[in-house]
This record gives sequence, C-alpha cells and structure tokens, in this order.
Amino acid sequence: MVCAFCNKKIRTHGKVTRQDVCPHCNRDLRCCKQCKYYDQGAYNECKEVSAERILDKERANFCDFFIPNGSEGKGGIFNRTKEARAALEALFKK
Repeated sequence: MVCAFCNKKIRTHGKVTRQDVCPHCNRDLRCCKQCKYYDQGAYNECKEVSAERILDKERANFCDFFIPNGSEGKGGIFNRTKEARAALEALFKK
C-alpha cells in the first residue's frame, strides 16, 4: 500500500488493524484517507454507499469496508455479488 500522508510505499502482511501506523510518518493506516473507497467528491467522502459515516477521516476507525489504498485486496460490492451468486447457484443446483 502507499501512505496517503507521506506517499511512501508500505509493505503490509495480512489485515491492517487499528493499531498499525506508517513506519515513515507514524500516521494511522486503517483510516478513511488510507482506504481504496475514499473520495473527496463522493457522498460522505466514501464510494462505498453502505459504509457508516465517519467524521475524522485521518484517525483509525472500525469500518468493515476498509481496503488499503493501492492494494489488490479482496472485498467490495463486486466480490460480495460474486459470492452471493455462487451461493445461490450452489443452493439451487440440480
């Protein structure tokens, strides 16, 4: 991932937690500004419409939709749709 505050690359291993900070600038990694869905032009500054509103975009939070910016992490509405469709097909399989 790339830090939104200092623009330096960060290697993350596994899930980014609320306690994780950038080793270069010591800012929170699991915050809105570090997320793939963060967009200043979007409603509540988030492209994920199901996410709860978070006022402080630079502080660590518990958002369930967090995906590190610049990562190729799984998640989001497209993967949930694929998973739901696969579950339905398995359920109604002959």
